[in-house]
Amino acid sequence: MNNFSTLGLSDALVKAVVDNGYDEPTPIQKDAIPYVLKGEDLIGLAQTGTGKTAAFSLPLAEQLLANPKRPVPTGCRALILAPTRELVNQIAKNIISFIKGTPLRVTSVVGGVSINGQIKRLSKGTDILVATPGRLLDLVDRQAVRLDTASFLVLDEADQMLDLGFIHALRRISTLVAKERQTLLFSATMPKQIEDLAKTYLTDPVRVEVAPAGKTADKITQSVHFMDQKAKTGFLIDLLCARPDDLSLVFCRTKHGAERLMKKMAAAGISAGSIHGNKSQNQRDRAIKGLREGSIKVLVATDVAARGIDIPGVSHVYNFELPEVAEAYVHRIGRTARAGAEGEAVALCAPEEFGLLRQIEKLIGIEIEIVGGEKPGEEFARTKPARKGRGNGSNRNGQSRSGGGKQGSEAQKSRRPRRRRSYQERDAA
Repeated sequence: MNNFSTLGLSDALVKAVVDNGYDEPTPIQKDAIPYVLKGEDLIGLAQTGTGKTAAFSLPLAEQLLANPKRPVPTGCRALILAPTRELVNQIAKNIISFIKGTPLRVTSVVGGVSINGQIKRLSKGTDILVATPGRLLDLVDRQAVRLDTASFLVLDEADQMLDLGFIHALRRISTLVAKERQTLLFSATMPKQIEDLAKTYLTDPVRVEVAPAGKTADKITQSVHFMDQKAKTGFLIDLLCARPDDLSLVFCRTKHGAERLMKKMAAAGISAGSIHGNKSQNQRDRAIKGLREGSIKVLVATDVAARGIDIPGVSHVYNFELPEVAEAYVHRIGRTARAGAEGEAVALCAPEEFGLLRQIEKLIGIEIEIVGGEKPGEEFARTKPARKGRGNGSNRNGQSRSGGGKQGSEAQKSRRPRRRRSYQERDAA
């Protein structure tokens, strides 16, 4: 099989794919699409940027077109869940481009924006609903959407979905969709404990793995510079100023750190923007649009952006701070070398982060090339940096932490129980 027409897709979908610039299916698409068309439950593992969205959306659309019927009011025929707003929007955009000219309707719902407009759009029903779990359940609670008509359930980036705060939401959602359904899970990484948990949602699933879980794309050149934490800002600014025309992503651990770094870049004359949990959805959309169009050359982000930015022109990913979870490194650097292009991933590693670097190298199965600084002593390999909060500003349950300064200290003094945030607020984080 060497093209989409041999995978069992209709001529209309094949034409749409070709019109979008895809002549040859990627390995995950070649292996997964035939199984999905047969109605099999499936776990799909592939590197970030290798076309997982098309691997589930094309055969999903094919099955919906083969069984034409109008969705019931507030209902949906297929449900796709993803962990971040950016990824939901990216999936919906891709699917819309694939089904152009067909009667299928796609609707996306995320937190951080007005829920009233989403309620109105859902009132007539939709064929394919793409959603973050939190906002979806808020809509369910308002009786604005029903899921019992969904005979297809897709979890994208399943490892993060099941591991970081969404498990209770997913358990509830799984009881609301149709009992007789096809379930698909796709991800770039799938730790064993998460895979075991995922199998509880599937029936005799087929496992499609076109690359070892955690393996990075072959066309990404990876390197690391060792230096003191305080030296990182100036060093990174020098690197960026030396390549003023490149589109780059810079990853930080915390939203406050990302904003500080972006402002220092702007002060140095770099056209930079930021995206993190303190930004509204409109601000995040504008920043991504700016990077896509080139008005912003550098986007500073927390891990909220690691799964959902698909901009082929990003040539460099800089890890200003290494992630606390090794799998996040794979998703971060997967923002470059998209769609067969080449890219570079540069890590800045302080001595106290050496242990995190070792965990990353163990996961990806290679030693990252040292291009600057001196490798820390082995005593640093057993230490971890002080925890300053996760990059999305939330704990493992997706709940916000008390802030710093006066507000945070007063909250600690009062020791009042914190209000449990709604699903809608968690999606907005």
